[in-house]
Amino acid sequence: MCNAEVEAKESAKAASAAVIAQNRAMQQALPFDDTADFDDAARGFLGTIEHAKIVTAQGRTVWSLEPYGFLDAAEAPATVNPSLWRQSRLNMHHGLFEVVQGVYQVRGLDIANMTLIEGDTGVIVVDTLTSAEGARAALELYFKHRGRKPVVAVIFTHTHTDHWGGARGVLDDAMLGDAVPIIAPNLFMEHAVSENVIAGPAMLRRAHYQFGPFLAKGTQGQVDCGLGKTMAAGAVALLRPTDLIMATGDRRTIDGVELEFQMAPNSEAPAEMHFFVARYRLLNLAENCTHNFHNLLPFRGADVRDALAWSKYLGEALKLWGGRAEAMCGQHHWPVWGKERIDTVIRQQRDLYKFAHDQTIRLMNHGLTASEIAETIRLPKSLEGAWHTRGYYGHIRHNVKAVYQKYLGWYDANPVHLDPLPPVEAGRKYVAYMGGSEAILERARADFAKGEFRFVAEAVGHLVFAEPDNKAARALLADTLEQLGYASESATWRNAYLFGAQELRQGMPQVLPRTAMPRETLAALRTAQLWDVLGVRLNGPNAEGRHVVLNWRFTDTGEIFALNLENSALTYAEGVQADHADAAFVLARSTLDEVIARPANLPEAVAAGRIEVSGDPMRLAELMDLMDEFPRMFEIVEPKRALLS
Repeated sequence: MCNAEVEAKESAKAASAAVIAQNRAMQQALPFDDTADFDDAARGFLGTIEHAKIVTAQGRTVWSLEPYGFLDAAEAPATVNPSLWRQSRLNMHHGLFEVVQGVYQVRGLDIANMTLIEGDTGVIVVDTLTSAEGARAALELYFKHRGRKPVVAVIFTHTHTDHWGGARGVLDDAMLGDAVPIIAPNLFMEHAVSENVIAGPAMLRRAHYQFGPFLAKGTQGQVDCGLGKTMAAGAVALLRPTDLIMATGDRRTIDGVELEFQMAPNSEAPAEMHFFVARYRLLNLAENCTHNFHNLLPFRGADVRDALAWSKYLGEALKLWGGRAEAMCGQHHWPVWGKERIDTVIRQQRDLYKFAHDQTIRLMNHGLTASEIAETIRLPKSLEGAWHTRGYYGHIRHNVKAVYQKYLGWYDANPVHLDPLPPVEAGRKYVAYMGGSEAILERARADFAKGEFRFVAEAVGHLVFAEPDNKAARALLADTLEQLGYASESATWRNAYLFGAQELRQGMPQVLPRTAMPRETLAALRTAQLWDVLGVRLNGPNAEGRHVVLNWRFTDTGEIFALNLENSALTYAEGVQADHADAAFVLARSTLDEVIARPANLPEAVAAGRIEVSGDPMRLAELMDLMDEFPRMFEIVEPKRALLS
């Protein structure tokens, strides 16, 4: 942390008059006397862990709701949007809940839910939360109240980490392989790897802004993330599914219980599915019908989601199971009961995504750009007044930009925006054009006093990128982002604004270096995916002029590959061997996982005879020396110091 950052540290400020007025207007506009969600969130409660606190064997807390005790107050403070305050309080319900007799959910022990479906002799676990510690605690809570029984199957509803990361807390070594099926939608591994492994380092850093895990919990800090509280810590590992659902209408009978599946690709996740359990008249729509407007493009980054397809899947679910389901649950939030209420919620959610899609395209075809559409569009009153359509996680103002991006990309066709200067260079020119830093600060302070926070943030943001050590600029930008956060109904907007303010005042959090990829995750990757992961770690400039060709033969999988470094790009061909390779390796695929995790293991593995080598084995070491190690942290609201040094 630089001296300027240390000196710029300051405490959070109070809500401004403009924010207080905005939040008061929100309080008056929405039906706060409707408390049905609070009844539903508490329904079926069986028991919990005190404060939902989960601790590792080493004593490290990986999850706890104790810091959120301030949410006991019914009335929202001035520093929190009252609609968001309501959602934050609803997300405080935690423990084991009965959905219907035979179906249970553990909620509030993670951002996601674990659903447990009882069969004739055992239990089907739907989604295993983020961490092994959390999953283990959730399963033990279920056993405590329902009796210990074997896990007969695990279902991953989709590809996001909070739904599969804790699988090792549910499945021990003896249950892997064919012993307990792991069921997931088609292309699960391809998308889980691309989203969580290949782009994982950048996404994780951006997720700090989306979820606010480094913010203090409190009325001037992090209160929620819309879908639940925050990111969970703990041990995460990716296990490869053993059974893929390929098409809508596919069925599986597990321990006497039949599940009927519906495919929903490119909705909330690129590989996602819904299912209906006739025995229990239960519908599970995974993460596609939650108690908020979801993200079409999360702040952490992802493939842009297809709002039109999302809407159609909900319509198809109504066609398949409307009027049949007596309970509907998802993998976040609380259930909905009653055929009529279920159908109403699904219809409203269906129309929410259809409206966002169609009206964005309509305005786009009138020539409006993404930011102009966001400023123009308004939900119809019939949707705006439904609590489950509010933008606590996604928001109409950024979801319409995602729709625009899906169809037209990042470029708005104005050539002024075709090749703009990057932030530091642009910031310096803006500061010069506006008469210097003092002139900017004088005007910005006046606009701040008038509550014009959006433009103040933009103007002073240029100054911070031009002069990152300007304490007055950093302080004013932090104050401005903070006020924007206090007014935000969206939890993700609030977290982004408040974390940006915190980093301007305090610098980036100090964290431990990135650890090696877990062996289970490495083992779950197909070999081709492993080569893809190495390809994005290759430092192109350092590889300039290098040419390395390596042949690989794996004794346990029967695969053969030719790996080629040329033109600063790492490519591979499957099923062939290069005629003039620099080296050839014969080994088990599991041994390769060890070498990738710790390159220092290579000589030891060769000496032990676990790797047969012909040619020059040092060419592999040469290749591995060209791999980048990605930092866990990089600057976002200020210039990247590594680029300035």
